[in-house]
Amino acid sequence: MPLALLALAVGAFGIGTTEFVIMGLLPDIAAEYGVTIPTAGLLVTGYALGVVIGAPLLTVLGNKVSRKRMLMLLMGLFVLGNLLSAVAPNFGLMLTGRIVASLAHGSFFGIGSVVAAELVAPDKKAGAIATMFTGLTVANIVGVPLGTFIGQTVGWRITFAIVSALGVVGLLGIAKLVPAMPRPEGARLRGELSAFRNPQVLLAMAMTVLGFGGVFAAITYIAPMMTEVAGYSEGAVTWLLVLFGVGMFLGNLLGGRFADRALMPMLYAALGGLAIVLALFTVVAHHKILAAIAILLVGALGFATVPPLQKRVLDQAHGAPTLASAVNIGAFNLGNALAAWLGGLVIAAGLGYTAPNWVGAVLAAAALGLALWSAALERRTPAVEASTAGAPVPAAVHH
Repeated sequence: MPLALLALAVGAFGIGTTEFVIMGLLPDIAAEYGVTIPTAGLLVTGYALGVVIGAPLLTVLGNKVSRKRMLMLLMGLFVLGNLLSAVAPNFGLMLTGRIVASLAHGSFFGIGSVVAAELVAPDKKAGAIATMFTGLTVANIVGVPLGTFIGQTVGWRITFAIVSALGVVGLLGIAKLVPAMPRPEGARLRGELSAFRNPQVLLAMAMTVLGFGGVFAAITYIAPMMTEVAGYSEGAVTWLLVLFGVGMFLGNLLGGRFADRALMPMLYAALGGLAIVLALFTVVAHHKILAAIAILLVGALGFATVPPLQKRVLDQAHGAPTLASAVNIGAFNLGNALAAWLGGLVIAAGLGYTAPNWVGAVLAAAALGLALWSAALERRTPAVEASTAGAPVPAAVHH
């Protein structure tokens, strides 16, 4: 494994910690600022929307900067945002800090995916992308539970201060281990934008929005769901998040392995399984053991979609992958924002803390439908091209 992949994974670990640790700290943050749980959920929605905005914006602004330097600048922005969250005296500034940190997220993973794919052989690209994302999944096994425990025992502000320190470590790792990789000669913004004329790129991004959104519909409100419905103590949320992280880690490895072999079948299995598990989660959330199993499966099936979806965008974007890759990371977080918002709506409507699971199941099922449609279009396109190209051949032969 190239050491550069390890450096990218370190940066991903810091970003993954700050993205997901908020789930276990929502009740504490809501209590300190005197806001409701659905209002505190805006910290998830705001972060996700910041990724959506920051992904294309910072990728375009960094169009003339080497990829290594851009990755370092992004980690610096990440550190700044988390420091602001750590000292925010009111909810508004806390939300601002979350958004500032999130602006780096999409471009980091988008540019990092391109760098990771370029470091290995063509048949190992999805595996390399999965290696980078391993930092994100390990964050959910180690960083998020530890951050949740610290936040609940010492104070959530300390958690965000530690996350800032993680960002500094990530920045230093990139500076030391990632090789100098200047932008390819001739790369232009117009060329990068051309990728979005491909319907398959847009369909892949729509699958990303809906599929991973299904995960966040449930996980955003996992703390109140497990304490109020399943009957777990607040301290147990830490270990439930460990389970979610283990599921993400396993799903990421499986997704990376099988996406290099059979990308679309991998997506069908992951999205279909996710829709089923989320629907069942509504029922089993009332049972401690079954709820824990469901959390593990949601993490595994949800993250099994990440390497294949990211690789599909890279494949379909052809010679202009950087912006498309970053925008697809934004698409993951657009799904997160949509799902967190919808989950808050159904809770506020009095449907209970398990209602977001139904929202997630519908989103995942819709993503599966798009995957099947995308594959059908792809099968028809070569046939149409072949028949068009072959039409004059018989006439020429008989002539």
